[in-house]
Amino acid sequence: MSWMGGLVPARCPRLCLLLALPLLATSLVVRPHGGLGAVSPGVVVSPVASSFGSSRKLQAAIQRHPVPHSPRGPARGPVRGRTGVSMMCGVLAITHSKLSVTDLRLKALTQQRLVRHRGPDGSGIHVVDLPGNRAAALAHERLAIVDPLSGNQPLFSQDGKLSLTVNGEIYNHRALRSELKNPDVFKTESDCEVIVHLYREVGEKVAAMLDGDFAFVIVDEASGHVFAARDAVGVNSLYMGKGRDGSVWFASEAKALVGEVISVETFPPGHYYSSETQEFTRYYNPAWRDADSALQPLDLENIRNTFERSVEKRLMSDVPYGVFLSGGLDSSLVASVIARTRRKRFLELGDPEDLKPLKSFSIGLPGSPDLTAAKKVADFIGTEHYGFTFTVQEGIDAVSDVIYHLETYDITTIRAGTPMFLLSRKVKAMGIKMVMSGEGADETLAGYLYFHKAPDSQELHEELVRKVDALHLYDCLRANKATMAHGLEVRVPFLDKGMLDATMLTDPEFKMTRKGDATQFLEKWLMRAAFDDEETPWLPSDVLWRQKEQFSDGVGYDWIDGLKAHAEKVISDEDLASAETRFPHNTPTTKEGCYIRQIFQSHFPNNEWGRGVEETVPGGPSVACSTAKAVEWDEAWKDPTNQDQSGRFVDTHDSAVA
Repeated sequence: MSWMGGLVPARCPRLCLLLALPLLATSLVVRPHGGLGAVSPGVVVSPVASSFGSSRKLQAAIQRHPVPHSPRGPARGPVRGRTGVSMMCGVLAITHSKLSVTDLRLKALTQQRLVRHRGPDGSGIHVVDLPGNRAAALAHERLAIVDPLSGNQPLFSQDGKLSLTVNGEIYNHRALRSELKNPDVFKTESDCEVIVHLYREVGEKVAAMLDGDFAFVIVDEASGHVFAARDAVGVNSLYMGKGRDGSVWFASEAKALVGEVISVETFPPGHYYSSETQEFTRYYNPAWRDADSALQPLDLENIRNTFERSVEKRLMSDVPYGVFLSGGLDSSLVASVIARTRRKRFLELGDPEDLKPLKSFSIGLPGSPDLTAAKKVADFIGTEHYGFTFTVQEGIDAVSDVIYHLETYDITTIRAGTPMFLLSRKVKAMGIKMVMSGEGADETLAGYLYFHKAPDSQELHEELVRKVDALHLYDCLRANKATMAHGLEVRVPFLDKGMLDATMLTDPEFKMTRKGDATQFLEKWLMRAAFDDEETPWLPSDVLWRQKEQFSDGVGYDWIDGLKAHAEKVISDEDLASAETRFPHNTPTTKEGCYIRQIFQSHFPNNEWGRGVEETVPGGPSVACSTAKAVEWDEAWKDPTNQDQSGRFVDTHDSAVA
């Protein structure tokens, strides 16, 4: 067996005594107890043997990096990846309000409660007078991931005139600190504090300099100027609206704006907003947006190395973390790279935390493809795996909460968001506060099954650009809000800016799927080939080359079928016939769509002043998650009765699990 697949048996007391860390080699069987959250039987396995290969090498490693007497304490010395104070949370900003400071504080306190689920570890608020008899309030709900005992927000400039509220992770904050003219201005260890000081020095250029996922608002008390920005592809959610008194509002979730603003808008990713121009400006302009630039030669080593770096930089956490593991290619590679990175990091730095098994989590209906594949991957890479099950009825019961938290009526987002919402609740209950996930790979590597129908590589690339541009409305929205509904942070290494360049600049000819071809016979061939290593395999071969299953399909086909059947029961023919009158914007055309839309409407009624939350949700025809433009690739898809966002509706779909 390869060193990646080796397991340490529970009956190895010699190893346990050697490490003096029983958790590293303990066999723990978690018994199933039925219903939602039933844990499939699994064995907690240690990655130690597979990491070091032999007890001699292990003893040498332990001698170089002795384990501290207190296994609970952090390793002393510079532990790479555990520096800075994370600021994942919920934000609210009300600027240029005509309310008094006292009244504005009360208003902000009321509205910030609507995003408190995103940050259960603490609240902060700062209210200040602005020129022109206006006022501003910055509110923050904190989820502490790194250094939980400090780093409260809002954050301030050295003179206190600039205030910042931010939901973010800035991975290059150390490098940016060193570039400041005055690097001694910092008051906290927060990775986000660099934003306010950098803004003081470079102004609007700050957004383009940040490497991370973020949504932030800065208020200049002296000038009254407001500056806001969102990360490159919209991993972190942000909404904006204008109040009837001329105030400008920002919030992590639209629900905090409903009833307070004239119109609710999605803050565009890769843009910043300046109150001086009252306009959005694009700051993220990658070369791959131009099809002529996306013609780089194949470099599998660069793709693999870039992805490893992307994962490693996201291992910044002082709280328990894990990985969502569906058993598909994307999440399995994330889990495998995390496990291998932790082992390498122990050899280099000796942090005993890196010796503990990585926790992985999956969910599905009993007997679902994802549960089967996830267990296979977990056994191979040596994670402490938890497989949860849910019933169709439990999923249906959760749909209303899912729609409220995700703030969308897009059918595939609700289908996939429901099991993710249920899984996040169970994972957070286990004490986990951060997880990694595989979102973004399908959009950058042509993973969806409808890509098989792409006429040529140029049209394929143009569709990939459209898909990346829309991620903030679909997969990023789902991943961010389904997890943060329970105060759980998700990190997505496939959407790292460096990873985007590595994949999107590669000649799209290498992303075309050619059935029967000796190499490119399966979607996402680039990533599969980059991690196809026979000597030290990253994954089992049949997982590495497993066909794509969309998350809503992989949790069990009965989930989608059951949701549709329920909608058929509760939505009458008359309900569907009147849908155009009741829902003139993005009118639902199926009973499932009508069912979801009615629930959405109950949470977010039409805005009596202007555009409401319903207009932030995209629409149009789609097949297997395609854009409306790609529907033109197949004549049969133009028939509305042939349009469904499940991957099963593409004729190239094969069963992923025998």
